[in-house]
Amino acid sequence: MPCAEYYDLLNRLRLEGDWEEWLTFFAEGILEIAQNSVETAQRLVRIGVKDSARIQTLGRLAGSCLQVHQALKRRPVSTIARLSQETALSLPTVTAALKRLGETGLVTELTGRRRNRVFSYPHYLEILAEGTGI
Repeated sequence: MPCAEYYDLLNRLRLEGDWEEWLTFFAEGILEIAQNSVETAQRLVRIGVKDSARIQTLGRLAGSCLQVHQALKRRPVSTIARLSQETALSLPTVTAALKRLGETGLVTELTGRRRNRVFSYPHYLEILAEGTGI
């Protein structure tokens, strides 16, 4: 268990001055975190490109849907008002785009309400949540 190893190395550092093991442990941890971060970023880019390609086939709403999709990639949980502000699209246009994105499975409405609804980009959230226990 990394936590037990951490305390063991910390104790050895304190008692024996074993800096080399301590630094090796941290360097390996930093390397692992960096590699995981790069992999996560690459997966987010791939899913964004794949979903953008799907959106481009949606017909007349494709342009608005792409703008909403771009905003959801920056903030994968949002409201109609916030998406309208971020995209400079009207509230009815954002609402229509979200409806269409929801029909394709790219967006999920989280609240179940008629007003003040919150929407998410579940593909992004799934990747971001991996390994967090969420």
